[in-house]
Amino acid sequence: MSNAMTTDLYEATMALSYLREDMTAPATFDLYIRDLPPERGFLVAAGLEPALDYLSGFRVGPEDVEAFATALHRPAAELEPLLGLGFEGEVRAVPEGRIVLAGEPLLELTAPLPQAQLVETYLLAQLSHQTTIASKAVRCVLAAGDHPVLDFSLRRTHGPQAGMQAARLGAMAGFAGTSNVAAAHAYGLAASGTMAHAYIEAFPDEETAFRAFARGHPGPVTYLVDTYDTLTGVATAARVLRELGLGAGSAIRLDSGDLGALAGRARRILDEAGLAQVRIVASGGLDEYAVEELVGAGAPIDVFAVGTRVGVSADSAYLDSAYKLVAYDGRPVMKLSSAKATAPGAKQVWRRPGFADVIGERDEPPPRGGSPLLETVMRDGRRTGEPDTLARARERLTADLAGLPPQARRIREPLPPRPATSPPLARLAGRVRHRLEHRIAAKHQAERPGPGAERTGSGAARPLPQPGGAPARWR
Repeated sequence: MSNAMTTDLYEATMALSYLREDMTAPATFDLYIRDLPPERGFLVAAGLEPALDYLSGFRVGPEDVEAFATALHRPAAELEPLLGLGFEGEVRAVPEGRIVLAGEPLLELTAPLPQAQLVETYLLAQLSHQTTIASKAVRCVLAAGDHPVLDFSLRRTHGPQAGMQAARLGAMAGFAGTSNVAAAHAYGLAASGTMAHAYIEAFPDEETAFRAFARGHPGPVTYLVDTYDTLTGVATAARVLRELGLGAGSAIRLDSGDLGALAGRARRILDEAGLAQVRIVASGGLDEYAVEELVGAGAPIDVFAVGTRVGVSADSAYLDSAYKLVAYDGRPVMKLSSAKATAPGAKQVWRRPGFADVIGERDEPPPRGGSPLLETVMRDGRRTGEPDTLARARERLTADLAGLPPQARRIREPLPPRPATSPPLARLAGRVRHRLEHRIAAKHQAERPGPGAERTGSGAARPLPQPGGAPARWR
């Protein structure tokens, strides 16, 4: 079974129906985030690379057909039109690491309709999750300022694959290392770790444990000091470090309690022992909010290790993402649902200074000072270039952060910029809306009963939609 099976069942039923109806003309879909979560002033585009890997290898095989047939309780022969279906389309996308705003397509895909439909679920899952985590991670970096941030999230993420993604996205955001050995090996990251409370508990006392650990790891060490009494643990660690001559590069880790107050007292103990070079690492339920408070209070913490709350983006664990058809067979289409109207046609997003972005039609002239966000990354089902790198993604994010308005960078109560709609796109939306509303009105008129006829069922009197212009905001 291939990754083609990683989809919702209705994607397969729609794709099969399209094939049977010979609806295989090019279709364009936009993937975007309707609204930013609370306490977010921006998002970081992520997940594109695994999405392109998926599309490059996408093909429905015999085992996939059998699985679809089993799920639908139908003979496999009826699902054979899906056999051999691959991805042969074009993808335009925002490169990883770029900052995006609500309503801006992260990805726009054009392919024969059955292909474009069947890949929806996987693309949404990849880009939604990874954009969520990347956006959380970079906020930790902003909150920490000049202090390094480490990824300690693997044991609490929603599965090992999510842990790998969290480590990679943390590195994109600017984390200094990860506790995830597999991710460090796969992505060329610095591996970082200390010890668990179980290690301390396995020995008769803390000093015996600290000395044993140093014998097994003769280089710089990091001692966990809060297994029993934190300040006693700090004093014991200081004595062992001084006697073994392990001060340079070594550290202690605080994992519980009032981290700010404990860090201040630990710093005094270390300094009085002549260990000014020994760093203090803080962990234990940290995220950007806690880090900002500790930094703002002047806590003498050198390194922040973030885990659970960042690896699952605990305060905003999902994005209101959408994958919507905007054109089929050369005809722009849109959804008119209340509060969820969509913008028709293929698009481009123009980034202007101060993040005064403009969403416009794909081929319209750029606005003054605008540069395009969407780049062609696949054509005819194949990548247009070499796979992207973490280093390039990190450079793009750093550059975008430098131009982001300060109020959008705030950790608490940020004010996100809002993209504008270009006049040509607004006019297109108005025309498509008018055409659809006119068709609905004509259908309702035709369904109305004649004089004296009983008005029941679908012929009952209903308010007719009134033609109007494009909605102020796309959903």
